[in-house]
Amino acid sequence: MKYKKYIKGSINISEIGLGAWQLGHNSGWKSITENEALKLVHKSLDLGINFFDTAPNYGHGTSEERLGKALKGRDRSKIVINTKFGHTHTGTINFSSDYIKESLEGSLKRLQLNYVDSLIIHNPPSEYFDGNKNDHYEILDKLIVEGKIKAYGASLDTYDDMKLLMDTTNSKVIEAFFNIFHQDTLRGFEEAQNKDVGIIVKIPLDSGWLTGKYNAESRFNDIRSRWSKEDIETRAKLVTKIKPIIGTEENLAHIAIAFCLAYDAVSTVIPGNVNIEQLISNVKSTDISVSRNHIEKLEYFYQSEVKHLNLPW
Repeated sequence: MKYKKYIKGSINISEIGLGAWQLGHNSGWKSITENEALKLVHKSLDLGINFFDTAPNYGHGTSEERLGKALKGRDRSKIVINTKFGHTHTGTINFSSDYIKESLEGSLKRLQLNYVDSLIIHNPPSEYFDGNKNDHYEILDKLIVEGKIKAYGASLDTYDDMKLLMDTTNSKVIEAFFNIFHQDTLRGFEEAQNKDVGIIVKIPLDSGWLTGKYNAESRFNDIRSRWSKEDIETRAKLVTKIKPIIGTEENLAHIAIAFCLAYDAVSTVIPGNVNIEQLISNVKSTDISVSRNHIEKLEYFYQSEVKHLNLPW
């Protein structure tokens, strides 16, 4: 495992982090048992993973609870945890600044911790990224002073939101939607690096499409059921088109994750893992180096073939 810079006052974090959405009970994907969740976290640690990303609404709080149980007794100084604010453990949405501290205290209780390394606003409407119009960031600054968090930021999907956040707040963490099919946030990577903002890449496998296991006939009965038949056919065609560009027998998922890690601005990538086999496979991505030539081709592919499609998440 390789490790990269995250935030001031934090140890370097593993290039592959554990996205803890799947740890939660009835997470909306594939629910796993608590015992399976604990084993997944412990195997992550064995593989050198020291970064964990969770949120109150993942499994209605059970993701944080299970992560807390799994990490109990471990050396806290060697573990980095990011959680979120806005989507509550009861399934409601509350982005009110008055709720930040209450939400964090609930997360700390479930995680059995007295601080988290970073707290981010969980994909709010765009107006919340403007630090000149919201008092959220003043409250978050106070939480740093109180020792409850080391840094804050937001989870977001677009460059415009990313730039607004960096230009108007002291945010030092951005969880960005970024993969071969969604490269809009790439435009903010240089500024993020210049401002010492750590980037967590979410959805690096485009909800499974960049594993190569789906095609135009695939149908979904989980959260991905939001895609129309036309959406599925479009993505299937794009997957077919990128395979010749990659031109290798390597696992497509490994290439997709390695593509994200090829950017110096990226601190860690959090692919989904519902079992230990997938976890081990994702970690193998760190052994792959994507050439500058392939990166440029995949960037051009996005600009010429994908950008205008405005693919829905």
